[in-house]
Amino acid sequence: MHALTVQPGRRGSLNVRRLPDPSPTDRELLVRGLAVGVCGTDREIVDGAYGWAPPGRDWLVLGHESLGRVEHAPAGSGFSVGDLVAGVVRRPDPVPCGACAHGEFDMCRNGRYSERGIKELDGYGAQLWCVEPEYAVRLQPHLETVGVLMEPASVVAKAWEQVERVGGRSWFEPQRVLVTGAGPIGLLAALLGTQRGLDVHVLDRVDSGPKPALVQDLGATYHTDDAEKVIEEVCPDIIIEATGADALVLASLTGTASYGVVCLTGVSPAGRRIGVDAGSINREIVLQNDAVVGSVNANQQHFRQAADALATADRNWLERLITRRVPLTHATEAFEDQPDDVKVVIDMQN
Repeated sequence: MHALTVQPGRRGSLNVRRLPDPSPTDRELLVRGLAVGVCGTDREIVDGAYGWAPPGRDWLVLGHESLGRVEHAPAGSGFSVGDLVAGVVRRPDPVPCGACAHGEFDMCRNGRYSERGIKELDGYGAQLWCVEPEYAVRLQPHLETVGVLMEPASVVAKAWEQVERVGGRSWFEPQRVLVTGAGPIGLLAALLGTQRGLDVHVLDRVDSGPKPALVQDLGATYHTDDAEKVIEEVCPDIIIEATGADALVLASLTGTASYGVVCLTGVSPAGRRIGVDAGSINREIVLQNDAVVGSVNANQQHFRQAADALATADRNWLERLITRRVPLTHATEAFEDQPDDVKVVIDMQN
């Protein structure tokens, strides 16, 4: 079989490598890989800025946004040959910490977790891969062309769960949500917002290409004006920040209506310093009983929530979210930015 590999810490090491077919244990699923999605984390690993190889070697099979079809399922696994599945990314730490011990390894407290395709475990960027049944989530058959969106949708599902749990500390009946950023995370956040019956607004800097139409076809409102102006006009009860851009993060912190919730999902680059009025930010958050929460990755529950959300979404809309499909034989092209890219996917069987 062929797999997409990289040497973490070494820029330019992306390679399609021939590897032996995997042999599942008597309790693992054998899955034929159909597709992997490419995201910012993958680009960081390919650029040599992130990632850890499995112990004992210097290379890693890339890919954490997975989609595959079961080729072998052990008796009692709950899966059947032909099932469409995605693999959960994170695994609990071996200690384990309290969160991992309670199955919430997405909230690991000591950082000793591992992650498929990112940290010390081979990913799903292979034509065949194995996964334990408890870390596989089934998708509806009609999602074959779009099921690779499961992992980013699980991150968004967790973000919405966090917003609702934080808001639920008191009476909470939000009406308007502002999503900053119309990348895959932002657009999926908007999708789940419309599925909740909210008045959804999306802010992005581009005014052409597929993004405005994708937002409008959700029944949401697309904005390109200055962030502070949009925030003032919308007066959202919830902000889901999906860019990591420092100016948008700061504007979001004090941008909600009273008793609002801001969920930060974008990862900001370190090292850039800007001057801020910290006192005013603190005053605003405290006096309005606002809350700010960070959210990243997901556990099995969030993958199942994502599967439900995708199953009820307009499949044609989801297909338009995937703006470029690249064969495995030309995988390096998936990491080259092109105009109008939203989600880029690598076809593992070509």
